[in-house]
Amino acid sequence: MKKGRLLNSELSYEIAKIGHTAHITVCDAGLPIPKDVKRIDLAIEAGTPNFIQVLKPILSEMQVEEIILAREIHDHNIPMYAAIMKAFKEAGMDPKIIEVSHEEFKKITHESEAIVRTGECSPYSNIILKSGVTF
Repeated sequence: MKKGRLLNSELSYEIAKIGHTAHITVCDAGLPIPKDVKRIDLAIEAGTPNFIQVLKPILSEMQVEEIILAREIHDHNIPMYAAIMKAFKEAGMDPKIIEVSHEEFKKITHESEAIVRTGECSPYSNIILKSGVTF
């Protein structure tokens, strides 16, 4: 049995095979997911699992050098922005932060290796994690 924190085999596999600068998106329950991108759907019901419950184990396995957020998070979900920043601090990472419009964010998701859907039902709870290197 895997000893690390992240037990989901599909998600663990996607992180293991990702290369430098490739990215994975973690999203709320409402973000449209492009048909041509691998979907890892963890949503069980509204709020379960929540966004941060999914993000933290990912950060325990993935080195992230850059994140992309929709700038609308500042107007509509300050608590989530704060929770995201806290999760990165706890993981010992200080990634570059890129902010784009929500419409641009949705376009960028088409380039993701995978999109992980959570049960989060709060606005703009979405992040693109660009892979870094551990050396």
